[in-house]
Amino acid sequence: MTQWSAWTMRLHGFAVLKRCRDDRAGVTAVEFALAAPVLIVLLMGIFDIGHMTYVTAALHGAVQRVARSGTLESVNTTSEDAFVATVVQQAAPGATVSTSRKSYFDFANIARPEAWNDNNSNGTCDNSEAYTDENENGRWDADVGESGNGGANDVVLYTVTVTYKPLFPVPGLTNRDNTRTLQASAVKKNQPFALQDSPGSEAGNCN
Repeated sequence: MTQWSAWTMRLHGFAVLKRCRDDRAGVTAVEFALAAPVLIVLLMGIFDIGHMTYVTAALHGAVQRVARSGTLESVNTTSEDAFVATVVQQAAPGATVSTSRKSYFDFANIARPEAWNDNNSNGTCDNSEAYTDENENGRWDADVGESGNGGANDVVLYTVTVTYKPLFPVPGLTNRDNTRTLQASAVKKNQPFALQDSPGSEAGNCN
């Protein structure tokens, strides 16, 4: 091979490399391939949060409405719970809806334990410590509330728990079962449609 041929081949090689360097064909596809996964996850996250916000708004709106109507003596709690489930399942098809009601004598009693003599200061009623059976169920309770919608003038804590599968599940925003759980509560005082029952006063002893 002559010196001239060697130089020609070298120049040709440089030209090929220059053309490869300057050739922009396919760059967009490569850039999209790199950016697409991030963009898709971002969009799914936005859609997921938007849907969760929608379900949350529907849940809270239904809970507040039912809590208000629940203060009446004539309320049908079964149909009211069914209304909440319908509203939620329209926003989150297939959602599981569970409800609970606890009634209290007044607002100050919400979630407090029944009165007892905590002789050993361990925060629970045991070792034959004396207590007052305020909800009259024959045992000491860490929450003095009674299940149900209560009576006249009682304060009712209404809680609804919803579990559903997101339309756009994003890792890290759901649990192992690929579900999400939301909860909403409302506290209302029943109407004075009769005289309010007083709390129980019978004494007992814890085991």
